Amino acid sequence: MQPDQSLPLVVITRPAAQAAALARQITARGRRAIIFPLLEILPLDATAELQEALVRLNDYALAVFASPNAIDAAFRHISQWPSQLPIGIVGEGSRAALARHGLTAQSITIFSPSDPARTDSEGLLQALDLSALRGHRVLLVRGESGRELLADTLLAAGVEVTQIAAYRRQAPILDAVLRAQLQLLLDSQNDWIITSSEALRHMIDLAQRVENGTGVAKTQQQKLVVPHARIAETAYELGFTDVTLTGPGDERLLDALQFPL
Repeated sequence: MQPDQSLPLVVITRPAAQAAALARQITARGRRAIIFPLLEILPLDATAELQEALVRLNDYALAVFASPNAIDAAFRHISQWPSQLPIGIVGEGSRAALARHGLTAQSITIFSPSDPARTDSEGLLQALDLSALRGHRVLLVRGESGRELLADTLLAAGVEVTQIAAYRRQAPILDAVLRAQLQLLLDSQNDWIITSSEALRHMIDLAQRVENGTGVAKTQQQKLVVPHARIAETAYELGFTDVTLTGPGDERLLDALQFPL
């Protein structure tokens, strides 16, 4: 199906490595999609520390991956996952990342939020038996920055937590090419898929630096499609008014978009 030129662009703001599959699905259903990452993922020089922890996986009662990026960073150094070691994740993107590495609920135990509206640290903590983890070791692979709630709650419950930052996130560099692309996107009304509050803040920051600051008003007029209530709350705080909350998972994001008949 050829993309319908009369419908707005769908702007996918995920990191580049995670955006292509969703872009293909959107295009296959008849919409134009463009990948405009608002987050860049950079590896950290902590490979030795990560490898050392992964060699000792049998020492842990649970391994938690804070994001798909954490999974991909770790599995670059894993040839076979110990089947007895359960994994904790917070979202469907992480479940898909595990599946890409050959791990599903049929092969290992995966703890994740049971409430589709709570795909976050709070939801994962509700799914875990903290009393059973007391006195045991948990490996937490995460980004350099992010919320501390998960680690702090585990520590308060008497769990020994080994935290390893495997990557860091940063805003894209606003060079001449990116500036021109952003200005072009803001000159029309488009559908922006935003899957991170951090990415949304970067969007506003970049807009403040184009068109002598007038880009912010144009940005706030764009339609946002978001999978999580926390991102929607951030959007409203930043002055956006057209926000569609879908719930987690790419299928829900796709269902929220208009496609040609």
